[in-house]
Amino acid sequence: MKLKPTERFTSRVEAYVKYRPSYPQTLIDYLKSEAGLKSRDIIADIGSGTGLLTKLFLDNGNKVYAVEPNKSMRDAAENFLKDYQNFISIDGTAETTNLESGSVNFVIAGQAFHWFEPVATKQEFKRIARNSGKVALIWNDRDTEHDPFQIEYEVVLMRLPEYAEVTHKNIDEAKIASFVSPSQFKTAAFAHFQILDFESLIGRLLSSSYCPDEKSEQFFETKNELQRIFNKHQTNGLIHFNYKTILYLAEL
Repeated sequence: MKLKPTERFTSRVEAYVKYRPSYPQTLIDYLKSEAGLKSRDIIADIGSGTGLLTKLFLDNGNKVYAVEPNKSMRDAAENFLKDYQNFISIDGTAETTNLESGSVNFVIAGQAFHWFEPVATKQEFKRIARNSGKVALIWNDRDTEHDPFQIEYEVVLMRLPEYAEVTHKNIDEAKIASFVSPSQFKTAAFAHFQILDFESLIGRLLSSSYCPDEKSEQFFETKNELQRIFNKHQTNGLIHFNYKTILYLAEL
């Protein structure tokens, strides 16, 4: 039985906390220059997970409502960000955020929009945003076009039954355009990376909702394939796990 999107990461929280990448500071710099982001702006981070994107905005001085439906992920964020006074954890979904109308300047989503139901989400985002509010949809996108390791890593993932169905790569610019219509969107990309040893590479895989059960034959086969391509591309036992952090920005 397939899990609901809001339940898919319950068993992945520990790996998510340890092995998922943060987001680059250049993302904040761009939003300051191109979207007028100020430290006094109030942010709604939808599908906030363990708080990786939330932290970037908290460090900028923003008040952030972190809206997350999965209790295990929400608990992890509350522990991770407990020292930030401007952090407010909310039990809610993209379609029902439980935020007040006209309460935020920016609605953001990191590594999450592809899980949302677009029609209800659009209505909810418009409801909670103030006049001239903006939406920023963000992904750490593995560089499967130029990076030799990522090209081979993608081939391995494509053999997993659920990967093609749930990958965020199913969201294209036509779907973004439809979501923000009648507004137009801007897009930007920022270089980002992790440095991983083999244990961390497997942890990165385990943080993904499409990863097979660790006791399964498929996981064993996948791990062996990753060992092969890791050995091929590693330098001194490490690889650069390269991303392009993709931003879609529009007015609501």
